[in-house]
Amino acid sequence: MNRRELIKAFAASTSLTLAGRVWAAPATDARLLVVFLRGAYDAANVVVPVGSEFYYASRPTLAVARPDTGNPNAALALDAGWGLHPALRESIYPLWAKREIAFVPFAGTSDDLSRSHFETQDTIELGQAVGGSRDYRSGFMSRLATELTRVKPISFTDQLPLIFRGQSQIPNIGIASVSKPGVDDRQARLIREMYAKGDLANSVSEGFRVRDDVYKSVSEEMMAANRGAVSPRGFELSARRIGRLMREQFNLGFVDVGGWDTHVNQGAATGYLADRLGELGRGLAGFSEEIGPAMWRDTVVVVISEFGRTFRENGDRGTDHGHGSVYWVMGGGINGGRMAGEQVQVAQATLFQNRDYPVLTDYKAFFAGLVQHVYGLQQASLERIFTGIKPKDLNLV
Repeated sequence: MNRRELIKAFAASTSLTLAGRVWAAPATDARLLVVFLRGAYDAANVVVPVGSEFYYASRPTLAVARPDTGNPNAALALDAGWGLHPALRESIYPLWAKREIAFVPFAGTSDDLSRSHFETQDTIELGQAVGGSRDYRSGFMSRLATELTRVKPISFTDQLPLIFRGQSQIPNIGIASVSKPGVDDRQARLIREMYAKGDLANSVSEGFRVRDDVYKSVSEEMMAANRGAVSPRGFELSARRIGRLMREQFNLGFVDVGGWDTHVNQGAATGYLADRLGELGRGLAGFSEEIGPAMWRDTVVVVISEFGRTFRENGDRGTDHGHGSVYWVMGGGINGGRMAGEQVQVAQATLFQNRDYPVLTDYKAFFAGLVQHVYGLQQASLERIFTGIKPKDLNLV
């Protein structure tokens, strides 16, 4: 039975009723990781519209050259109209060849036009309509976790992000700076006793358990490292740790990566953005290696950002806050090796407000369609996660 047949079988199976609520069992032991690139990455220089003359006219210093096997700084061919930034040659491009990654251009928030980092990040994490009253205690991944059984969620962040705030207590830990716990076992026991009879008892115990499990896992990783081996830095190291933890313990995760606000000296095939992309790509490739081939087939990684950037470069050889972006969807079982979703020709006439990529795939419809297929969720569950949204099926899984 292939993955699609397995999903259909689970979706058709009898739901589990618990405490008066209908719960949809996950279609498999699927794992979902959302990677949020905070700062709004320049999607047009990552998934490059190489078929557009307007792109090259708009970016005299920032444009990445058209695919050319003799030029190491040229874009890597995806299809006739699109190329990939050369900094992703060794990490992401092989996944494209194996059909394990798809790109969704012209994606983002159709109802948030603020171009504000903070407002649009909040919009996406909450997954609620703009303009009405917002519940800042209800992020969409928290609502997703509530609809699933056998779910083991975690946020790999120093503080719990909006996306995971909700009715359930979800653990969080800053994976990049894991060190020996500052509270020893004796102190932890005393703290547990202090809260033992209160509402926070379970949350406190779970927090210490997650902390100890993560520290144990990271310590074993460090001890197993070969002497003299080069240690990856930043997200590269974090992503491998996340891969190990999601292989062994967790199946619903979130992590954010900063540093994408490139107003000045962004660079083209080389430079600041290229360096950030290289680290991101190596990290994501390392995650797929660490989680292992078997689980990679049942894992979906989604890479998003709050919005894209202006299509034309600015006077400081950078780009400013934009609108539409490009989402990435990765995994061993996805229908990849293609550009997914609605598309338009990249030209001045199709720009949003004559400056940005338009949004043709709304993030709520995108995520609703994705989780519907990953987990076999029924419409009632989807409605509780994204109220009033029709799922968009991009045939990704």
